[in-house]
Parts: sequence; C-alpha cells; structure tokens
Amino acid sequence: MNTSLVVHQTSADLIESAAQKIVTLARESITARGSFALALAGGSTPRALYELLASEKYRSEIEWQKTQIFFGDERAVAPDDELSNFKMAQTALLSKIPIPEENIHRMEAEGEDLENAAREYEALLKMHFPLDLVLLGMGDDGHTASLFPHSPVLDEKEMLCAATPIASLQPHIRRLTLTFPAINAARQVWILVTGESKAARLREVLQDSPAKGSTPSAGVQPQNGELVWMLDRAATAKLAGQ
Repeated sequence: MNTSLVVHQTSADLIESAAQKIVTLARESITARGSFALALAGGSTPRALYELLASEKYRSEIEWQKTQIFFGDERAVAPDDELSNFKMAQTALLSKIPIPEENIHRMEAEGEDLENAAREYEALLKMHFPLDLVLLGMGDDGHTASLFPHSPVLDEKEMLCAATPIASLQPHIRRLTLTFPAINAARQVWILVTGESKAARLREVLQDSPAKGSTPSAGVQPQNGELVWMLDRAATAKLAGQ
C-alpha cells in the first residue's frame, strides 16, 4: 500500500487542491480506461469540494459524460430528505453539471429491505470495479463512510456494499455503506480530515495503532492502490513531527 499525508494550511487550501487533483485523475482515468468511477462522501468538507467542482472554474474541466458517480454510504431516508447524502450531492454538484442521469448511481436506502438494496448496489459496483477514486471523511469517533466502531460490517470480507445495524450516533437509523473490500480495492482512496476536533483521533489512527474495530478509519488500507490523507493544519495538531 502506498500511503501519503498531504497537509494544507487551511481547509480552503485543501479543497482547492483536491479539486485540482480530481480533474487530473479524471483525465488520466478516462484516457486509460474510457471512464472515471468516483464514489462521493457525505459531510461538510466534501460539500465544499463539490460546490467548487460545480463552479465555473472547474465545471467544464471534467468529462462528466464519461464519469460514473457512486456513493460511499447513505442513510435510510428518502432521497429528497435533508439527511440524505444524495440530496447533499445533488444540491451541491450533480444538479449543476452536465452529467447523464444514468451515470449517477445513488444508494436506494429508503426501502424496508436494506439487505436486498445492498446486493443490488453491489451489482452496480461490479460493472465499474474497481473504482478509480473513493472519497472519505473521518468522524470524531474514527468512523468512515458508515463503518462505525465495533460494527459487524467491519468484518465483511466479500460483499462490496452492506446494510448496517442502527447507527451508534445521530441519527440513530440504519444505513447502506461501502465495505472494506470495496474501498480497499479502489485505485485511489482519499480521506479528507479538517479541524482540530479530529486531531486526537487522527493521531490514534496514524501513530498509535488502535485496537481492532475501535477506529474504523484505520481499516482503510488499499491493496494495490494509493491512500492519501488530505489534512488541514488544525487536524494535524497532535501528530508527532507536525
């Protein structure tokens, strides 16, 4: 596994750099394979990134007709619910770019049978596997996507998408999530972490060898791809040597 830490002075610097790198990676992927398969994350830092990608500066820099959009996780709510990651991405990015509707693969987590929804999403993933880029964040508890501490989904070895138990944090509902087999097969995985509130957990993941299952972000270990931690200076406050 090739791992790198890229530290930016501010979160705005991080977002600008991430947008530039996505443009470059999309061009390389489309040149090499004819398409760019991207899994989006939820959260405030990814939202700012999506808004920048949708801006006049970047909107025309990516061949959206050759881009396939997936999601890292989704809450068990309707797609137009304010809690929905799809709703956030639709508002910030997808409604503002010339991407065909059939290239957007949302997780249909609003139904009662989440296990079947996970199997159907896995079938979609397999059509564009491995993904070129998986974007992730990290919660204060160390979770990433909807992989929460001590969740049974952390032990999944085969399925690419899984239905979770009721989440341990708000909102206390079930979710769909990419699993480690899906994430760790990606050509690139970027974990975006900003803010001093994440500093202690980031040190635990990167330097303290956390106990198995206690800090899911530590389980992100691409097999043949590249892992990039994109950090702002505040998030690195407790890292040795920073």
